[in-house]
Amino acid sequence: MAELWQLTATELAAEIRGRKVSAREATVATLARLDAVNPVINAVVEHRPEEALARADAIDATLKRGEDAGPLAGVPVTIKVNVDQAGYATTNGLKQQRDLVAKASSPVVDNLVKAGAVLIGRTNTPAFSLRWFTSNQIHGETMNPRDPALTPGGSSGGAAAAVAAGIGPIGHGSDIAGSIRYPAYACGVHGLRPTLGRIPAFNATAPERSIGGQLGAVSGPLARTIADIRLSLTAMAARDPRDPWWVPAPLEGPPVEKRAALTPAPDGLEVAPEVRAAVKDAGKRLADAGWIVEELPATPPLAEAADLQTLLWLADGYDAMVAAAEREGDPAAIHVLRNHHDNARKLDFASFSKLLSRRATLLRDWLLLLERYPVIVMPVSAELPFANHLDTRDDATFARVWRAQMTQIGLPLLGLPALAVATGLVGRTPVGVQVVAGRYREDLCLAAGEAIEAGGTPPSPIDPVTA
Repeated sequence: MAELWQLTATELAAEIRGRKVSAREATVATLARLDAVNPVINAVVEHRPEEALARADAIDATLKRGEDAGPLAGVPVTIKVNVDQAGYATTNGLKQQRDLVAKASSPVVDNLVKAGAVLIGRTNTPAFSLRWFTSNQIHGETMNPRDPALTPGGSSGGAAAAVAAGIGPIGHGSDIAGSIRYPAYACGVHGLRPTLGRIPAFNATAPERSIGGQLGAVSGPLARTIADIRLSLTAMAARDPRDPWWVPAPLEGPPVEKRAALTPAPDGLEVAPEVRAAVKDAGKRLADAGWIVEELPATPPLAEAADLQTLLWLADGYDAMVAAAEREGDPAAIHVLRNHHDNARKLDFASFSKLLSRRATLLRDWLLLLERYPVIVMPVSAELPFANHLDTRDDATFARVWRAQMTQIGLPLLGLPALAVATGLVGRTPVGVQVVAGRYREDLCLAAGEAIEAGGTPPSPIDPVTA
């Protein structure tokens, strides 16, 4: 019989709502699992057991009164340290923000609480949430539970490592250039980057984000099953008036033909054989599930979209980011920013206006493709998960890392939803695919993701590997 910490969120919520187990029992089991494995992986960097247990007791009391405790009734969930959670510092991996304690929670955190979640702890991120590797000078380094030689991904590396190791079945993450999808890929779990405006966002502890951040950054869930991704998306997506970008789009769109396009090497990307094989395998799984699957000879520009997204993400406010990184003294963050110095200097008002105009053209091209193929399957990354800290080896390796992530970086410019689906292991290295659909059609990502998932996923949760 499975331990409570091994259950999916969907299973656990049903058991708690049915009064077969209590929310306290589920929380105690998850806290014990945290104590057992977190010292090895350092995924959760702050947690207060007494608060989690008090929250669990409140949910049990709600159920005892015969009242609805929400779709996530009693489910342990982790929160990334770059969003506001009342009473906790929004460090974003920075020493200089160790005392930036939130007085109110962000909308996504409030929505999870309203849905019945038990917030079990805060998960690690790189300094400034800037890398696909998770380490910083305030919380230390997070290790990949499947192989400590591999990155756990970033910037939601703590969330992905926690989910893979059984510290809660759902982790909150955020994504501006792959920060949900890549950690899911690297740790062998699933992760959804939703459409811009699907999940409300706001951090009262921070200044209003630049337009690049507003257009590109979203929150989303990481989980071990697609069913749990769907459940957590429903909880996270509730309206909040603090986010002017939030859109009241239905979570289920109109029926479409089950037609998918495979792009094993989109826009000329050089892709590792194992990654290409995973995309083709995902296509076979979809075909076995009754989907019409075709391989595309070419796609609309994605490398260009990635270049433009990099400018929006890093050049808009570049000097302030550099100054903050130098104050922090984080060598990896400084290395990333210095490698983008020349590109950042290209962004003036005229080029900024041209960039946003070009964004509309690129998005139109992709939306027209998605009219013909409601789902597109492509790599998450051109390579298998990187060796840890590969990006800091030298400038040539940094460029290689950045180039391999083109499929992650380009999609946020377009505001499209994308789901990372874990499909298997190469030795003990995870591999998977990325499923893309039209705006506000996360339901199509999830439908295709479930068909792909049915063909097999890496075992999860796992005990962390230490060598």
